[in-house]
Amino acid sequence: MPGLENIRIVVADDHPIVREGLIKILESETDIEIIAQVGSGAEVISFVNQHKPDILLLDIEMPGMNGVEVIHKLKDAGNTVRVIIFTAFNTDERIVSAVKARARGYLLKGAPRDEIITVVRTVNKGGSSLQADVASKLMHQMRRGGEQLTPRELDVLHLLSKGLTNKGIASNLYISERTVKFHLSSVFNKLDVESRTEAVTTAVRKGLISI
Repeated sequence: MPGLENIRIVVADDHPIVREGLIKILESETDIEIIAQVGSGAEVISFVNQHKPDILLLDIEMPGMNGVEVIHKLKDAGNTVRVIIFTAFNTDERIVSAVKARARGYLLKGAPRDEIITVVRTVNKGGSSLQADVASKLMHQMRRGGEQLTPRELDVLHLLSKGLTNKGIASNLYISERTVKFHLSSVFNKLDVESRTEAVTTAVRKGLISI
């Protein structure tokens, strides 16, 4: 029966100290079992698809692919694991991207121990949970139009329309390639597209950029 078995959790973060701290908090509860800790997006997908945990606690910035990309790949594989984003980032853009990708919870690193445990149990029961300040940012973003692209996303789209690679975009905007990938993932979500070409075509059609 539900509630009698341990909540099986995978903790995914590329910083060992963060993982160890979170695991220490979670393992103090008798109804929670940590079945793995992983440090990259590829490891997350492989392990979660193989072992089918109940909960995935996922950092939004992972080596190889970001958390939003990981969620989409798991969903494409038919995996129904409940995802809680656990991150230091609380910008509107990141929150909206994660929630739209069907994350069930969004915790900021540094959240109180009791709040972490409560969110895990709430999400495991099929609910969803956002910290108060995170929920406030999300509602603010939704009120002003969740589909709007940020100025930086428009910059990325403009350079994408010029045929630049991720490396080229990163060089032009003085940001990392990982950050470019994050922006592109957010753009794809907001425009509801699946490819770079489709993103540019849709953006031109909507009058967001010109080529």
